[in-house]
Amino acid sequence: MKKIEAIIKPFKLDEVKDALNEIGLQGLTMTEAKGFGRQKGHTELYRGAEYVVDFLPKIKIELVVDDALVDRAVEAIQRSAHTGRIGDGKIFIYSVEDAIRIRTGERGGDAI
Repeated sequence: MKKIEAIIKPFKLDEVKDALNEIGLQGLTMTEAKGFGRQKGHTELYRGAEYVVDFLPKIKIELVVDDALVDRAVEAIQRSAHTGRIGDGKIFIYSVEDAIRIRTGERGGDAI
């Protein structure tokens, strides 16, 4: 099993969710986040004072998938989150040792 963590632009969330549903993945966790990379934020004007907004709004998506679905899931996220502009995000892939469904006690692939 692998955990896929993707940081994307907020307006791309529905497209990514739909793309993952199309390949048969149903569950994911979404967290609102703030951050920056090469994008470096931007300057805004408020009541005549200029200030720098370092942390830009992002969405972090997390899902655990069977090893056989990793490439398809990553490709679906990459394709649907892409705008071609700086700040499109990143995808991280981690190994997962085990998973347990709390309600039934199922483990491993059965739990996801």
